[in-house]
Amino acid sequence: MAVAKTIEVITSSAKGIEDAVQSGIAKVGETVKNIEGAWVKDTKAVVRNGSVTEWRVTLAVTFIVD
Repeated sequence: MAVAKTIEVITSSAKGIEDAVQSGIAKVGETVKNIEGAWVKDTKAVVRNGSVTEWRVTLAVTFIVD
């Protein structure tokens, strides 16, 4: 029997949405093992002076519990 757990994290990047997701997964992976997937629950663009300066994503990261 396998047990999975989901945690929610918010991460950001000035480069783009994909970079925010990749860096978020990498950071979670520093302390959480057996990551199975991630759901991008929300996306936000931070705008300053009419330009997008940062992308923020809310991730639900699922991993298998040992």
